[in-house]
Amino acid sequence: MKRRGFIGSIGAAALAGKTMAAKKAKPNFIIIFMDDMGYADVGCFGAKGYATPNMDRMAAEGLKMTNFYAAACVCTPSRAALMTGCYPERVGGLGVLFPDRDKGLSWKGINPEETTMAEMLKGVGYKTAIVGKWHLGDKKMFLPLQHGFDEYFGLPYSNDMREGRNGMPPLPLIEGNETIEDEPDQSLLTKRYTERAVKIIKENKDRPFFLYLPHTMPHTPLYVSKAFAGKTKRGLFGDVLEELDWSVGQVLKALKDNGIDDNTLVILTSDNGPWLTMNENGGSALPLRAGKMTRYEGGQREVCIIRWPGRIQAGRTSAELASTIDLLPTIGKIAGATLPKKKLDGLDISSVLFSPSAKSPRDTFFFGKTIVRHGKWKLFRPGSYAEINKDASGKNKKTNAKYGTARLFDLENDISETTDAAKQHPEIVERLEKLLVAHNADLDANSREPGTLPNYTPPKPQKKEKKGAKKKKK
Repeated sequence: MKRRGFIGSIGAAALAGKTMAAKKAKPNFIIIFMDDMGYADVGCFGAKGYATPNMDRMAAEGLKMTNFYAAACVCTPSRAALMTGCYPERVGGLGVLFPDRDKGLSWKGINPEETTMAEMLKGVGYKTAIVGKWHLGDKKMFLPLQHGFDEYFGLPYSNDMREGRNGMPPLPLIEGNETIEDEPDQSLLTKRYTERAVKIIKENKDRPFFLYLPHTMPHTPLYVSKAFAGKTKRGLFGDVLEELDWSVGQVLKALKDNGIDDNTLVILTSDNGPWLTMNENGGSALPLRAGKMTRYEGGQREVCIIRWPGRIQAGRTSAELASTIDLLPTIGKIAGATLPKKKLDGLDISSVLFSPSAKSPRDTFFFGKTIVRHGKWKLFRPGSYAEINKDASGKNKKTNAKYGTARLFDLENDISETTDAAKQHPEIVERLEKLLVAHNADLDANSREPGTLPNYTPPKPQKKEKKGAKKKKK
């Protein structure tokens, strides 16, 4: 009996050892998601006036993607797409969400019925954490802990949505589901996020984890800690980028220090293009056209750097087409997770990560419901489009331009979208128009509603009096 028990205990120990090894073998995932960082805001993508040695090192030790798109040109829909693997229009078409004020948008958020990347990974044993900006709803039912995350530390929306702006409440810093500070010192946000991220890495070094690190910066208003203030030729924007680069370096160092560097896939990208109308406080997307709030390349084509030592060949550059919506199915495949049952738009691009000769499964990408890229061609339907132009003083201004006919751009030979080729290639215009028709029909038939707060009546917008209008006598 003793002998049998001893053998049994050895078998149990061996089985436990195999289980531990299997758990440890599962790779960790970190997504570093910048806010309003443009295509040319990282050194290896062309940044000037400051240095980003850690982001550049990520590219030198991993994969740099040059045809990678955010799924929207503003923050909330872009983040909804990242978390769900779907075009924003499929998961409720959320606009930029604001806290309570006369617009009443805080009654919306991510639908509880959606399966987020965090929920998918929790299903296969991952610890999940978010440190930074969420922006998918600020009421409790919309916050990260109700959508698959075990930990949350950060802001529920953008840093300019603060007390004193159009009747908004104080900007909250949230831990879990509770506000722990009102109007936190924003000069310390990048530092505090980084310290929390490093702590999470250390605490979870012996188990698989998913860390989502959506930074508040370089969204305006810009803030930087004293250690980085006044350090660059580019001014405050350059100082902020150098602190963000320091943060990336601290994350990579933590992986190395805790012995999990070669078992962690790190992805760095941004939610949308640079906020050019902030001028000296905005970034750059050159040579791409325009930036944030536009559907031109500068609004959605993004920096993307992916690093996994020993698994992703170092120093590669890929021009294969991909998007943030592809990250959920790709990470799911690598983690051995079950993908969400509801319809996805994302595709598994893991072959592109691991094989230099692999072609992307994606050959088409839709910018909302009026623009499509297929191969090298990008078609704009007739209509009104936001643009960024210089005013008489040389400052960037957002304008709207109306086009009565379709426009076609060859992105291989005209990356800046300057020359309309529609008249020369009517057959390509027709082909891409058919793709849009089919895509929109699918969205109409298979889109889902956003989450809504039960029993909530949004406040009615206050009517503004017209200038010069006479007040009625009582």
